[in-house]
Amino acid sequence: MLLKENGLRKLRVNKKRFIYLISPNKIKKSFYSNLKVVLSSNLVSFFQLRLKQYSLIERKKIGIKIKKICKKYKVKLIVNDDPNLAKKIGADGCHLGQNDMNIQVARKILRKKIIGITCHNSKKLIRYAVKDGANYIAIGAFFKSKTKKVNYIAKPSLISWAKRFTKLPVVIIGGITNKNFRKLLLHKPDFLAISGGIWEKKPTKTIKEFYENNR
Repeated sequence: MLLKENGLRKLRVNKKRFIYLISPNKIKKSFYSNLKVVLSSNLVSFFQLRLKQYSLIERKKIGIKIKKICKKYKVKLIVNDDPNLAKKIGADGCHLGQNDMNIQVARKILRKKIIGITCHNSKKLIRYAVKDGANYIAIGAFFKSKTKKVNYIAKPSLISWAKRFTKLPVVIIGGITNKNFRKLLLHKPDFLAISGGIWEKKPTKTIKEFYENNR
């Protein structure tokens, strides 16, 4: 569809499945029912399981349950940091930070499954990720975030540069909400990674607002 910006510019935006959804830091009782509603919106392509404070056994148990929900709504499940856990629960892939397992080692574990790489605000790290065979790159943060400490701030122009440099999908991260995401779409990222922007309020209401604000 066409998005009008300030009545002057037009941008073609794929309204469906532009969200890369990241789990909240804590899984509450209401999480699973909210997740079903959010995924049923048909706006989410990926769900990343990111639980830093949970044991391996707990993450495995939660991951298996989430996998069933993702499969129902045709959303790809990505595990943060842990290729071995991704393999154990049959996830679609994993996401690696710069201090996590080397991508070559992760590739031996996951074979042809998806591996995404955090590249912060660095063109150098983007080049390395592409060279090393990543399936997508994640750049940011673009805004301050309540979900995690922000150590790197990226400029929107980096999105445009990355899109010119590589054909890999570009995921943008960091403090993205239904109030601030539209201007970033002018730089044509492939996916918006969102966590607190959905989970910190009423997820069922917020996902509807993302839909409405992208009209």
